[in-house]
Amino acid sequence: MAGGQGGQGTPGTPRVLRAMNDRAALDLLVSQGPLTRTQIGELTGLSKPTASQLLGRLEAAGLVRTTGNVTGRPGPNAQLYEVAPGAAYVAALAVDQCGITAAVADVTGRVLGEERVGTDAVDEGTPDRTARLVAAAVDGALAKAGLERERLHGAVIGTPGALDPQTGVLRYAPHLPGWQSRTLREELAGVLGVPIVIENDVNLAAVAEQHDGAAQDFDDFVLVWADEGVGAAIVLGGQLLRGATGGAGEIGYMPLPDAPLARGGDRSAARPDAGGGFQRLVGAPSVVELAREYGVRDARTVEEALADDRVRAEVARRLATGLAAVVAVVDPRLVVLSGEVAQAGGEPLRELVEGEFTGLALPRPELRLSNVVGNPILTGALRTALAEARNTVFDTA
Repeated sequence: MAGGQGGQGTPGTPRVLRAMNDRAALDLLVSQGPLTRTQIGELTGLSKPTASQLLGRLEAAGLVRTTGNVTGRPGPNAQLYEVAPGAAYVAALAVDQCGITAAVADVTGRVLGEERVGTDAVDEGTPDRTARLVAAAVDGALAKAGLERERLHGAVIGTPGALDPQTGVLRYAPHLPGWQSRTLREELAGVLGVPIVIENDVNLAAVAEQHDGAAQDFDDFVLVWADEGVGAAIVLGGQLLRGATGGAGEIGYMPLPDAPLARGGDRSAARPDAGGGFQRLVGAPSVVELAREYGVRDARTVEEALADDRVRAEVARRLATGLAAVVAVVDPRLVVLSGEVAQAGGEPLRELVEGEFTGLALPRPELRLSNVVGNPILTGALRTALAEARNTVFDTA
């Protein structure tokens, strides 16, 4: 399939076919680890000479390297090839109202350094405070990785709310002061010196769930995030549904029985723990408040609150009410429960929520708990950053 230079990348030309073969081989090396030339040829359908030419090109370009030999087999020992980890480095960040967590990884996905920076790291009123906080988190992670900013290829930042594609303003996140600038992305790209993607945190949790968690092999699912704030990520046909203003999945504001309407005009003016809607029923502060209403006076955490059977049953009823509204509109194959409330309630809470659906004239999606290890928002941001970097670095056309 390999050939001469040919054309400027016209589909079907040798140049394009080589680039397609290169990318297929690189993706295999990322997903399956070190492989021999013969294994790459078998998995891609390339002849031995073509596979050898391909590996020679990729090694010369600094995209692959040899990493030992296969031993214990008859005949000469075959060389193993792997993606060169230093071909690209990315940063992933998860933002909350208390601070920013940053991780730096090489192009293979191996995390090399992680840093947590609190909002008190930069004084309020400091010019460009948000950019300085982001830079401090990234620089801390880079230092632990032994890297400089110049080695980064890009960064993905997960935040509550969503960037309005028309205005560039971060909506639905008033509890993040300083993040509402219309030029936020440009400001952050300027301070880091790399392209920036700003993505909704729950959407990134869904990315992590689809790649590493309970939603693997599902193209149609909803992830419901019940934490300090409440939101959802809707994945249909394998694609995230964003909505006209980026607000698809902001179910925390969804009006429901027993919850006051979330008012105040612009929804971005409402705090996540105030107002009304679904958030006021199942958000972490409301779960603790509910426990105290039931007489569990010493409940200080969501886990302590949900240890009470009555509280757990009522939270399950509330969750099921909100989920029923989502399921009636979206009809997903799977609903994943994530966030502090779901994790604290665990399997007993999931079973109660599932039981609440019994007898309803609605589709019955499978209901699972998130099983992503670690911070799902940070994991999703890392997955997204790696996909962006690989699309750029692995393009050999």
